[in-house]
Amino acid sequence: MKPTVMVYLVLAFGLIVSLVVPRLFTMNFSSNKTVELEKQDGLASSNDSTEATIDGNDKVELAIATPIATDVKPVVEENKPTLVVAKAETTEAIVFDNLTMNQLVEKLNRSLKSNLSGTGNLFAKLSIENGVDPYLAAAIALHETGCSYSCSAAVKNKNNVGGMMGNGGLIRFNSLEEGITAFIVNLKEKYYNYGLNTPELMNKKYAANPNWHVKINNYINKIKQA
Repeated sequence: MKPTVMVYLVLAFGLIVSLVVPRLFTMNFSSNKTVELEKQDGLASSNDSTEATIDGNDKVELAIATPIATDVKPVVEENKPTLVVAKAETTEAIVFDNLTMNQLVEKLNRSLKSNLSGTGNLFAKLSIENGVDPYLAAAIALHETGCSYSCSAAVKNKNNVGGMMGNGGLIRFNSLEEGITAFIVNLKEKYYNYGLNTPELMNKKYAANPNWHVKINNYINKIKQA
């Protein structure tokens, strides 16, 4: 073969290679890229896609993953039993003879009549505050005034509920409350403070009648049973 012909053949072969090999490479790259993109198909929605140009000629659809909207239902809690906390009952304090203040007042009011009607709260409150037996205080008032039926003039005119005496005779008070208060304070300061806290111990100082304590005890028993 002539050298000139050989040269032409080599040049022709080189030209063919330069045209075919790049084309083959491009096709192979496009094919591989398409395979990779297809693997991502699970992340793409059927409607959302875009085209990418590879090597200026081939177009490959690129899948774009989009979030799939789902209906979110509100969480509804099951009906739960309502916790009911029972309030502790308020227990009134015992103030005297196993009675509450209200019970003591009611008991005294059942015996105090006429002008002293409804004053059981004063006798109970002032007696407890001064450490005096409320039965004893009410019994003396009933004996000295007759208020288990109809009160004496000492109560009606002078608000004196205990027969309390001063230099001019029976002491006059401005109100019934003032008279009851003075009477119970007098029992504390003139009798209880000296240990004279029963009708028997009080008898000689309080009244000239030696049987005074018997009558007072009778009133005390009536009050207890009322």
